[in-house]
Amino acid sequence: MDAEPLTGTVEPRPDGGGPGIRVDIALRWGDMDAYGHVNNVRIASLLEEARIHAFGVPAGTGAAGLGAPVSLLDGMPDTVQALISEHRIRYRRPLEYRTVPARVWVWVAAAKGASIEVAYSIHDGVDGTECVTAGTTMVFVDSATGHPVRLSQEQREALTGLR
Repeated sequence: MDAEPLTGTVEPRPDGGGPGIRVDIALRWGDMDAYGHVNNVRIASLLEEARIHAFGVPAGTGAAGLGAPVSLLDGMPDTVQALISEHRIRYRRPLEYRTVPARVWVWVAAAKGASIEVAYSIHDGVDGTECVTAGTTMVFVDSATGHPVRLSQEQREALTGLR
Protein backbone atom coordinates (compact mmCIF):
# COMPACT_ATOMS: atom_id res chain seq x y z
CA MET A 1 0.00 0.00 0.00
CA ASP A 2 1.38 3.44 -0.89
CA ALA A 3 1.75 5.78 2.05
CA GLU A 4 -0.53 8.58 0.92
CA PRO A 5 -1.07 11.30 3.52
CA LEU A 6 -4.02 11.15 5.89
CA THR A 7 -6.28 14.19 6.06
CA GLY A 8 -3.46 16.51 7.11
CA THR A 9 -1.75 18.92 4.78
CA VAL A 10 1.26 21.13 5.43
CA GLU A 11 0.25 24.76 4.94
CA PRO A 12 0.77 28.17 6.55
CA ARG A 13 -0.71 28.53 10.02
CA PRO A 14 -3.43 31.15 10.49
CA ASP A 15 -1.25 33.03 13.01
CA GLY A 16 1.35 33.63 10.29
CA GLY A 17 3.97 31.83 12.35
CA GLY A 18 5.15 29.40 9.70
CA PRO A 19 4.09 25.98 8.45
CA GLY A 20 1.73 23.69 10.30
CA ILE A 21 -0.20 20.56 9.48
CA ARG A 22 -3.90 21.28 9.07
CA VAL A 23 -6.18 18.45 10.09
CA ASP A 24 -9.97 18.59 9.96
CA ILE A 25 -11.49 16.60 12.84
CA ALA A 26 -15.19 15.71 12.87
CA LEU A 27 -17.06 16.54 16.04
CA ARG A 28 -19.46 13.97 17.50
CA TRP A 29 -22.84 14.63 19.09
CA GLY A 30 -21.54 13.00 22.29
CA ASP A 31 -18.64 15.49 22.44
CA MET A 32 -21.05 18.16 23.62
CA ASP A 33 -21.59 19.25 27.22
CA ALA A 34 -24.84 20.57 28.69
CA TYR A 35 -24.07 24.05 27.30
CA GLY A 36 -23.68 22.90 23.69
CA HIS A 37 -19.88 23.28 23.81
CA VAL A 38 -17.36 20.57 23.07
CA ASN A 39 -16.44 19.12 26.47
CA ASN A 40 -12.96 19.83 27.83
CA VAL A 41 -12.10 16.10 28.00
CA ARG A 42 -13.02 15.72 24.34
CA ILE A 43 -10.74 18.66 23.49
CA ALA A 44 -7.81 16.57 24.77
CA SER A 45 -9.00 13.74 22.51
CA LEU A 46 -9.18 16.12 19.53
CA LEU A 47 -5.55 17.05 20.19
CA GLU A 48 -4.60 13.38 20.18
CA GLU A 49 -6.49 12.73 16.92
CA ALA A 50 -4.87 15.72 15.25
CA ARG A 51 -1.41 14.68 16.45
CA ILE A 52 -1.84 11.12 15.11
CA HIS A 53 -3.15 12.39 11.76
CA ALA A 54 -0.26 14.85 11.52
CA PHE A 55 2.64 12.66 12.68
CA GLY A 56 1.47 9.07 12.20
CA VAL A 57 0.46 6.03 14.18
CA PRO A 58 3.09 4.88 16.70
CA ALA A 59 5.01 1.77 15.64
CA GLY A 60 3.55 -1.51 16.80
CA THR A 61 0.03 -0.12 17.25
CA GLY A 62 -3.00 -0.62 15.05
CA ALA A 63 -3.00 -2.04 11.54
CA ALA A 64 -1.29 -0.65 8.45
CA GLY A 65 -2.98 2.35 6.91
CA LEU A 66 -2.20 5.61 5.19
CA GLY A 67 0.93 7.57 6.01
CA ALA A 68 1.15 10.90 7.76
CA PRO A 69 2.23 14.22 6.23
CA VAL A 70 5.23 14.32 8.61
CA SER A 71 6.61 11.21 10.29
CA LEU A 72 7.52 11.85 13.91
CA LEU A 73 9.81 8.86 14.25
CA ASP A 74 11.79 9.02 10.98
CA GLY A 75 15.34 7.89 11.61
CA MET A 76 14.52 6.36 15.01
CA PRO A 77 14.98 2.65 15.84
CA ASP A 78 11.76 0.60 16.06
CA THR A 79 12.22 0.31 19.84
CA VAL A 80 11.76 4.06 20.37
CA GLN A 81 8.46 5.29 21.78
CA ALA A 82 7.15 8.86 21.75
CA LEU A 83 5.51 9.35 25.15
CA ILE A 84 3.44 12.25 26.46
CA SER A 85 4.92 13.94 29.52
CA GLU A 86 2.70 17.04 29.70
CA HIS A 87 -0.37 18.73 28.18
CA ARG A 88 -1.24 22.43 28.44
CA ILE A 89 -4.64 23.59 27.16
CA ARG A 90 -5.95 27.15 27.00
CA TYR A 91 -9.64 27.65 26.20
CA ARG A 92 -9.96 30.96 24.36
CA ARG A 93 -13.65 30.64 23.55
CA PRO A 94 -16.14 27.78 23.54
CA LEU A 95 -15.92 25.38 20.61
CA GLU A 96 -19.57 24.78 19.86
CA TYR A 97 -20.75 21.45 18.52
CA ARG A 98 -21.36 21.58 14.77
CA THR A 99 -21.76 19.04 12.00
CA VAL A 100 -18.77 20.78 10.38
CA PRO A 101 -15.31 19.49 11.37
CA ALA A 102 -13.09 21.58 13.62
CA ARG A 103 -9.95 22.77 11.87
CA VAL A 104 -6.79 21.99 13.83
CA TRP A 105 -3.26 23.17 13.08
CA VAL A 106 -0.42 21.11 14.57
CA TRP A 107 3.29 21.91 14.48
CA VAL A 108 6.52 21.27 16.36
CA ALA A 109 7.26 24.46 18.28
CA ALA A 110 10.60 23.20 19.61
CA ALA A 111 12.79 20.12 19.33
CA LYS A 112 15.15 19.60 22.25
CA GLY A 113 17.59 16.87 23.23
CA ALA A 114 15.17 13.95 23.68
CA SER A 115 11.82 15.76 23.49
CA ILE A 116 9.64 17.94 21.32
CA GLU A 117 7.01 20.57 22.06
CA VAL A 118 3.95 20.02 19.86
CA ALA A 119 1.70 23.08 19.48
CA TYR A 120 -1.95 23.16 18.44
CA SER A 121 -4.53 25.72 17.42
CA ILE A 122 -8.18 24.57 17.17
CA HIS A 123 -10.52 26.71 15.08
CA ASP A 124 -14.28 26.67 14.59
CA GLY A 125 -14.98 24.95 11.27
CA VAL A 126 -17.54 27.56 10.19
CA ASP A 127 -16.33 31.00 11.23
CA GLY A 128 -12.62 30.17 11.67
CA THR A 129 -12.39 31.63 15.17
CA GLU A 130 -9.54 30.25 17.26
CA CYS A 131 -11.13 28.44 20.22
CA VAL A 132 -8.25 26.52 21.80
CA THR A 133 -4.47 26.73 21.91
CA ALA A 134 -2.50 23.89 23.41
CA GLY A 135 0.87 22.28 23.76
CA THR A 136 2.14 18.78 24.41
CA THR A 137 5.59 17.75 25.54
CA MET A 138 6.61 14.41 24.04
CA VAL A 139 9.73 12.52 25.07
CA PHE A 140 11.50 9.83 23.08
CA VAL A 141 12.29 6.72 25.12
CA ASP A 142 13.92 3.40 24.26
CA SER A 143 11.28 0.81 25.20
CA ALA A 144 13.92 -1.83 26.01
CA THR A 145 16.00 0.30 28.39
CA GLY A 146 13.62 3.06 29.49
CA HIS A 147 16.31 5.63 28.72
CA PRO A 148 15.71 8.84 26.76
CA VAL A 149 16.72 8.80 23.09
CA ARG A 150 18.31 12.00 21.81
CA LEU A 151 17.24 13.56 18.52
CA SER A 152 19.92 14.22 15.94
CA GLN A 153 20.39 17.77 14.67
CA GLU A 154 18.93 16.63 11.34
CA GLN A 155 15.82 15.23 13.05
CA ARG A 156 15.36 18.44 15.09
CA GLU A 157 15.60 20.59 11.96
CA ALA A 158 13.21 18.36 10.00
CA LEU A 159 10.58 18.35 12.76
CA THR A 160 10.67 22.09 13.45
CA GLY A 161 10.62 22.85 9.71
CA LEU A 162 7.91 20.21 9.04
CA ARG A 163 9.80 18.79 6.07
